Amino acid sequence: MTRWGILATGYIAGCFAADLRLVPGAELVAVGSRTRESAELFAARHDVPRAYASWAELAADPDLDAIYVATPHATHHEATMTCLAGDKAVLVEKPCTLDLATSSELVETARSRGLFLMEAMWMRANPLLRKVVELVAAGTIGEVTSVRADFGVAGPFPPEHRMRARALGGGALLDLGIYPVSLAHLLLGVPQHVHAWAKLSPEGVDENTGIVLGWDSGAVATLSCGMVGATGITASITGTAGRIDLPEPFYRPGAAVLHRLGAEPEAIPADLTGGGYQYEAIEVQRCLAAGLTESPLVPHSATLEVMALLDDVRARIGVSYT
Repeated sequence: MTRWGILATGYIAGCFAADLRLVPGAELVAVGSRTRESAELFAARHDVPRAYASWAELAADPDLDAIYVATPHATHHEATMTCLAGDKAVLVEKPCTLDLATSSELVETARSRGLFLMEAMWMRANPLLRKVVELVAAGTIGEVTSVRADFGVAGPFPPEHRMRARALGGGALLDLGIYPVSLAHLLLGVPQHVHAWAKLSPEGVDENTGIVLGWDSGAVATLSCGMVGATGITASITGTAGRIDLPEPFYRPGAAVLHRLGAEPEAIPADLTGGGYQYEAIEVQRCLAAGLTESPLVPHSATLEVMALLDDVRARIGVSYT
C-alpha cells in the first residue's frame, strides 16, 4: 500500500484525489494547506482522514510514502523543498518550477537525499501516448520529419487572474505551451535550433506565442500556445512513411489515427478510465516499489531539458517572472 498526501486543495488537487481511487494499492490519507479551513473542507469532500493547516505538518507526517504537490506553479519550488525536507517522495505538478535553476535545485536536493522526485507531466505516463511513442520508435511512420501541436484557450482572463500575473509565472507558456514543447521533446529530444515570437500582455506575460524548433536531422516542430483564442488542441507527428494524428486534447486523447503510405487510416484506440491523473500515480508507485529515485517515463533529464527550452523561449519573447 502506498500512502499518499496531497499538498494544496484546488481544482487539480481534487482531480488527482478522484483518480487516486482508481489506483490499486493507493490510499489517500492526508491533505495539507496553508489554512486549516481549506484543508478540512477538502478532506471532507474527498474523504481524507487527516487535514493539516501547514505544508510542513503534512511533510512531517510519518505515515506518508508520497506527496503530490498541486499548488500553482510559482510555489512548486517552496512546496517541494518542504516535502523533501520531510524525507518524502514527491510528485510535483508541471511545470516543475518557474525556471531551470530552481528545477535543478529540486533535482539535486532529491538526489542528495536519495528521495524520489517526478514532475507530473501526465502526458508522458498516458498509455495511448506511450503507444504512440513506441510506434514512432519502431519506425512505423519512418523517420520523424515534423511535429505540429497547439494549445490555446479562449479567455479572456481578468487583470487579477494568475494567468496575467508575471510574478506567478503567468502567461500561456508555462501553463499551456509546456505541452507542445514536451511532445516535441518526447519524440525528437533536444533541438539544436530555437525560434519564438509572442504578443505580450500589458503585465508582460505572453498572450499568444509561436515556437519553431529545428534539429540537425532536418526535423522541425511548429508549436503554438495562447490565451486569446481556443485552438483545436491537436497534434500531428509526420514521418517519411506516414503520420500519426492526435485529436483534442492531444495530451490526453481518446484515440489516435495512424496514416501509412498506401494504406487506409488506422484507429489506435485508448482504453482509458478516469481523468488520466491515475497513470502518473501508478508510475510513482511502480518506481517506489522498485526502489527507484526517478522515473524512466519522466526522467529528471527530460524535466530539466524541457525547462531549459522554456527558459530559452522566454528569453527570446522577452518574458521575465521577476
